[in-house]
Amino acid sequence: MCSHWVVLAFCCLGQLCADQSLKPRIAAPQLATNNPTLTTVALEKPSCMFDSSLRPNKSYVIYLYAMKESASAISSLVTDNSSKPLDSTFQQTSGGQLGPYKAALFNVPNCASPPKLADVGDVNKVSDVLKQYLFRVGDDGTCLYDPNFLAVCNPPLAPDTTYRFKYVLLDSTEGIMKDQTLWSDPIKTRRVKLPLKIDTWPGRRSGDMIVITSILSVLVFLLLAGFLASVSSAVMGSKDSSAETRCMSQTIQQSEPRPQLSSK
Repeated sequence: MCSHWVVLAFCCLGQLCADQSLKPRIAAPQLATNNPTLTTVALEKPSCMFDSSLRPNKSYVIYLYAMKESASAISSLVTDNSSKPLDSTFQQTSGGQLGPYKAALFNVPNCASPPKLADVGDVNKVSDVLKQYLFRVGDDGTCLYDPNFLAVCNPPLAPDTTYRFKYVLLDSTEGIMKDQTLWSDPIKTRRVKLPLKIDTWPGRRSGDMIVITSILSVLVFLLLAGFLASVSSAVMGSKDSSAETRCMSQTIQQSEPRPQLSSK
């Protein structure tokens, strides 16, 4: 019993506790195919996660923090001593290597009237529905190099790298954190494949098989080209022979003496 209160007190010192089961989750395959990619991870937005922390006549926003799993656990806090969320950036944390950085800021999802999943099948509505349900980390490839960019930068993630993510509920009026989720389970971006290992055939052939198939294809092409050239040469030769025969025939006919008509 004592240990339970110690854990609870430690959790609530300097930061509020969210439900221990609440954490960012990777998006369902039905909503985000090819996820994660080499440089992005699609997460489910925190719909209805923070309802118990919302108060009337208050303004709230959601912060999304990201960090590499290799970052130190000591540096995984996302608030300062006054419960204000950190404004650490991608550059300041070496892309999450030194600690969490703020990857996104968006409004609290509307739990009272969520989008209809049935609308995902509608081409005209699918984009809006997915934006309300999902957030793609690493989706901005230009913000790091744009000197005029002032919003929260969400640059591409590193390939073959494991990340963790956290949602934070911020009271916009007071500028302090009101609630937060746990860090997500480890999520790893995809690895760059070597050219010879890229699967370009439905039968999943190896790189050696692709090379052999390419060589055989070239040989078949050369044989076919040689065959066509032989046929073409034979046809042209027969045409020339026929033309020569006709020419010789005409010459012989012209050289033969014609019978002269006798005059009476």
